[in-house]
Amino acid sequence: MNKSILFAFLFIRVLINAQSSERNLSSEKWQFKNAKEKKWFSASVPGTVHLDLMNNKIIPDPYKDENEKKIQWIENEDWEYQTTFTISPGELKNQNIELIFNGLDTFSEIYLNGKLLRKTDNMFRKWPLPVKAYLKIGENHLKITFKSAVNEGKELAKKVPFTMPESPRSFVRKAQYQFGWDWGPRLVTAGIWKDVKLIFWNQAKIENVKVEQKIITKQKAELNIYTEIIAEKDGKYSVLINNKINNIQLKKGKNTIGLPFTVKHPKLWQPNGWGDPNLYEIKISLQKESQVLSNIKERIGLRTIELVQQKDEKGKSFYFKVNGNPIYAKGTNWIPSDSFTPRITKEKYQKLIKDCKDAHMNMIRVWGGGIYEDDEFYKACDENGILVWQDFMFAGSFYPSDEAFLANVKEEVKNQVNRLQNHPSIALWCGNNEIDEAIVNWGYQKQFNYSKEDSLQVWKDYKKLFHEVIPNAIREVAAEDRSIYWESSPSIGWGHKESLTEGDSHYWGVWWGEFPFEIYNEKVPRFASEYGFQGMPGLGAVKSMFSEKPDLNLESPTIKAHEKNARGFHIINEYMKRDYTVPKDFVKYNYVSQLLQARGMQIAVEAHRRAKPYNMGTLYWQLNDCWPVISWSSIDYLGNWKALHYQIRRSFKNQVILTEEKDGVLFFYAVNDELKKFEGVQLEMEVNKFNGENILTAVSVQKQKLDEIITFDASSVAELVGDSNKNELFLNLILRGKDEKVIAESNYFFTKPKDLKLSKPNIKIRKISSTEIELSTDVLAKDIYLIGDTHFSDNFFDLLPKKSVRITLSKPLEKIEVMSLWDTMN
Repeated sequence: MNKSILFAFLFIRVLINAQSSERNLSSEKWQFKNAKEKKWFSASVPGTVHLDLMNNKIIPDPYKDENEKKIQWIENEDWEYQTTFTISPGELKNQNIELIFNGLDTFSEIYLNGKLLRKTDNMFRKWPLPVKAYLKIGENHLKITFKSAVNEGKELAKKVPFTMPESPRSFVRKAQYQFGWDWGPRLVTAGIWKDVKLIFWNQAKIENVKVEQKIITKQKAELNIYTEIIAEKDGKYSVLINNKINNIQLKKGKNTIGLPFTVKHPKLWQPNGWGDPNLYEIKISLQKESQVLSNIKERIGLRTIELVQQKDEKGKSFYFKVNGNPIYAKGTNWIPSDSFTPRITKEKYQKLIKDCKDAHMNMIRVWGGGIYEDDEFYKACDENGILVWQDFMFAGSFYPSDEAFLANVKEEVKNQVNRLQNHPSIALWCGNNEIDEAIVNWGYQKQFNYSKEDSLQVWKDYKKLFHEVIPNAIREVAAEDRSIYWESSPSIGWGHKESLTEGDSHYWGVWWGEFPFEIYNEKVPRFASEYGFQGMPGLGAVKSMFSEKPDLNLESPTIKAHEKNARGFHIINEYMKRDYTVPKDFVKYNYVSQLLQARGMQIAVEAHRRAKPYNMGTLYWQLNDCWPVISWSSIDYLGNWKALHYQIRRSFKNQVILTEEKDGVLFFYAVNDELKKFEGVQLEMEVNKFNGENILTAVSVQKQKLDEIITFDASSVAELVGDSNKNELFLNLILRGKDEKVIAESNYFFTKPKDLKLSKPNIKIRKISSTEIELSTDVLAKDIYLIGDTHFSDNFFDLLPKKSVRITLSKPLEKIEVMSLWDTMN
């Protein structure tokens, strides 16, 4: 027998036996071109038109120099993509063949062998198309044309009788940040941004699975597993759940089958800081007469989540209960980690979420102006015990509510809830980012001269979309225990007093209002879901802004182009003058700007944590960057920890000892976020000079039980220190348990950094190994900054005299530079 015929025969047999298979068309040879032109160029799928233009050296890298300005023409053009692929006789014999587009950005037309199959208009939807009738044996031609999202949005905007803010972005269902933000470039993409697949199946297939928890005890977890199955004809089938057989009857078409499943002696999924995020694999197999038709796997975690809002004497609570226990949410806000989303790797997702875990976070908010992230993001959150506050992709604008738009959004929500709901990390669905506040507080109605009827229509549209369509779509597809919904974040704007007494809060009096950092001590909300301050990125990220030799100068046009907030440098400078000596040298300025950012966020976090349980959550803005930029992030675009992330790791520890000064009296707060409690807790205090000389040692006789938070009064310390020599002293605090083990430790300085009377430290670095060093100093070295192309296990920290600190490096360095705050003051 001819070998090729034998291979084809075996292939057909395997295919029929398997009953289902898939091919990834992303790996075929793709081409693209401007719709106005004739020449085709090579393309990558998944990808974007910008990446393809760069790869073909048609445009420069928009992240470098001022190139972003030079490539704005791309958003106004239409683009075409094409490929060919072969279909074998065996493949065409399958009963069903579907062409699946997991992501098309955004207004597209799909042609197969010249036949228009579908028009699309939503970047966030999955587009499955039955194509058996249009395929042929041998070569097939697939073509996708993309219309300019900007031009399409402008046409849609004309249908509304009044001007909508942020038009045309709010009319198009694509990532809103691509239109430019105050931390991101304007790069409005087009293209096939997710995989393209051919799915072959016979008789029946599993379309979707959702897992609903009914009862969880120490003895067992009772689940309902709902499988959505498409069948070619009526008949008897079997569904196996982890090899347990369930016989079922299917009708032709769509079926939803609910089956019970029990996990004995379940291990709970616990958030970071409370225990292990235990996961279970559920294997679901659809069979007929012992022949496997379709398989699917889900990794689940067994846990309960509640959002608790109860009226009290101060307003209304806002906190989460996980597995029956109130949790203090510590975390951050997430934006897409690249402006070109197809190049966000699994490794980058894993690293950034691991960075959250290492900084003692337990929650991350996926901000509503970006994308519903890749499965790898949620997988990483599951594995690291990070709860996810998931916004739907609407941000800072008004949105239409015509029938077509609402129907589109409904399918988008169902797509994404079906895809994500089984992840144990998902804690909350939130309708949007800052739209309620935008309508009420931002003055758009006056700016665009709205009539009373226009204003009423905006609010009516808002209620229709976020109070009806989205929550109804969630309820339609989500398991009962996975449907917690919150209409808008924040629920009340930061200019209203109620924003501090109920709901979640975005407090921007610091930065936008230019109030001093200390205002955070007064403006403490029930749940802080957004607040922040800008800082420079690491020196490596700054240098990456340049295509040639970096011009490290604040007046550099390139550096100015990478500060997207119009008042950014002005605001940073004003705050820096308040708290630090403003350096003229760029490297020192970069360093101090990071210290400034870290100091502001430390004051905020500590104010929030001292207010527990009135405040039960603090999520700072923001974790990451989408390009090299001066921004609010704690980790820059290259993945380097800024001073803020190192500080967050200290401030978010499960046990901390915090200091507050009120009217000359010091109060110390011991805070515990773990489930375990500490008995016989006492506080040790030392007042020391910067040269290490001890002025006072006092051991608190208050032996208390540390459940969540306890307070110590130390007015005598403040009296002893006095006003005259506050700038020469610091307070060292050690919290010990009854076994004398250190629970928490911190230092407190009595004045602002610029007023400290620091001496030049003699910092010694001793090499322990190629990836470990030991640091020591003769006098206080404030805010030590280790400089080098490696990740230091700690950085931007205070080194006390007579003590040494060991630091590990992620990779060896020949030379390590070191700087301290003293260097910026002299």
